[in-house]
Amino acid sequence: MTTGQTDTSAPRLYDDEGSLLLNAEEMADRIVLLPATGGRPKACSRDRIRIMWGHDLACDLLSYKYRTFICGVNAEDISHSIISQIAENLPGSQWNTERILAHAKMFTQSIGSDEQLVIKYDMEAFEVLALLRPPGHEFFTLSDLKHGFEVVASMLEGRRERLPTASVCFMEGKSNRVIGDDGNPPSFETVARIMFEAGYRGDVYPSPGMWRLAPTGAFSSYPFPPSLDRMRAGGF
Repeated sequence: MTTGQTDTSAPRLYDDEGSLLLNAEEMADRIVLLPATGGRPKACSRDRIRIMWGHDLACDLLSYKYRTFICGVNAEDISHSIISQIAENLPGSQWNTERILAHAKMFTQSIGSDEQLVIKYDMEAFEVLALLRPPGHEFFTLSDLKHGFEVVASMLEGRRERLPTASVCFMEGKSNRVIGDDGNPPSFETVARIMFEAGYRGDVYPSPGMWRLAPTGAFSSYPFPPSLDRMRAGGF
């Protein structure tokens, strides 16, 4: 390649000057995606959770991309929850914030303060499996999340009509977020591990704050590649 010429061997992302104008290094909200398999089909596994970087959960649900949606709900306040936003905007839905809340309250009246249920909302276009926050809990605990996804996995097992599925990651929510045993929000890796070990194999959508992780590299599926554990152990 002579001086003054551009490298035409690398694929271009945008037309015209788009690649020059969209310099991610200057953006606050960005992530760095790392390849987990190197593009080798045999290295891919269907036994995984796909992490939906770059996708808008509400738009995907309202566009009927999924048959089952997993989220959290409580019997006190869901005014800022995604399930309310979806119900209010989904054509043909007979659910709204008040009815969703009343449905959750009906179940909490029959359970103990530490008990947890997964309740269903049929929104015609898809079904919602909502982890009902125990009445005596201000937030979801890791134990709540584990139990909830074990129930979700059993409800999905052998039910191909409920696939594909999508879930929130239960991080950064108002009242339906998960809090670790130390009183602090857990890492996304901890949340993904709990979902995976419980048997969930659908998609999960990162929380808004996770769009500011750069320059830390992110993977597009869980389990993460073994190389991460080798690096943590001091290897390469």
